[in-house]
Amino acid sequence: MKKILAITLLASIVNAQASTKVVYGEDNRVDVFESTNAMYVELANSTAAMISGSKVEENEDGGYDIVSRSLEEGGICSSERFAKQPMAANCSGFLVGEDLLVTAGHCIRNQSSCNKYKWVFDFKVEFDTQAEISVGKDSVYGCKDIVNRALDSWSKDDWALIRLDRAVEGRRFLEYRKSGEPAVGDNLVVIGHPTGLPTKIADGANVRALKDTYFTANLDTYGGNSGSAVFNADTGVVEGILVRGERDYVYDSQNACRVTNVVADDEGRGEDVTYITNIPELR
Repeated sequence: MKKILAITLLASIVNAQASTKVVYGEDNRVDVFESTNAMYVELANSTAAMISGSKVEENEDGGYDIVSRSLEEGGICSSERFAKQPMAANCSGFLVGEDLLVTAGHCIRNQSSCNKYKWVFDFKVEFDTQAEISVGKDSVYGCKDIVNRALDSWSKDDWALIRLDRAVEGRRFLEYRKSGEPAVGDNLVVIGHPTGLPTKIADGANVRALKDTYFTANLDTYGGNSGSAVFNADTGVVEGILVRGERDYVYDSQNACRVTNVVADDEGRGEDVTYITNIPELR
C-alpha cells in the first residue's frame, strides 16, 4: 500500500493520511476493467473517492470532469504502474445505506472538511493510460453531515460514518460484519483509491493479527486508500476500514523520482484495518 509524498496534490493526499502504506510481495492492484471477478466489480460500484470540490467541474453534458495531474506529474517515476492516470482522490469511502457512507476518521475531521469534499462514484478508467475521467451527475454527492466519528491516538480507533446530501440510487449497499471478528489467515481484498488514483482492486492478502480496535494485513494499499473497504475475499462482506500502514514510496536518486516500496508478503509492519464493528450505528 502506498502514499505519495510529492508536490501539491501529493502533499494534500499526505495530509489526509494517518500514515503511509506499501506493496507486499506481488503488486495485486488491478483496474476495475481488468478484474475477472464479477463480485469484486460489483463491490467496486459502491466505492467512492473523496475529491476536493475544486477538482470536480461541471461539463457541457450535465456531468462532471475530474481535474487532476497524473501520478507521473506528481513526482512518481514514469516506470511505475498507472503513471499516466490522474490522482485526484484524498481518501476512499464505501456505501452502507441509501445515504450513508463509511470512511476513515482522519479523512473527515469536522463539518468544514465535510463541506469541502465531494464523494465521487465511478472514478475509474476504461484503459490503462487513460488520463482524463468524466462521470455522470448521479455519481457525485456532497457530505451533508458527520453522523459519528472516532479518531483516538491511544486506542488507534479510526472511522467515520457520514450522511450524503441525498440518497444514492442504483448502487448496492455493502454487506458488513455486525459482530465478532475475522480470523487470522482469512483471505482479503481491498477496493479504493491508492495514491488518489482511479478505483483499484487488490486481492491476494490475508489477516495477519488481531488487535483491540483493528487487525493487520498484508494489503497492497497507499495513501488515498484510507477509508477503503476491506472485504472478506470469499464472501464480499466488509471486515473493516483501511487506515494506516507501511511507507508507500522510496526515492530513486538516479532518476530523481519515487518508486513503490516493496517488501516480502510476510515482512513489514502490515496495514492496519479498523474493525467495521467499531461503528455503533452499524452493529
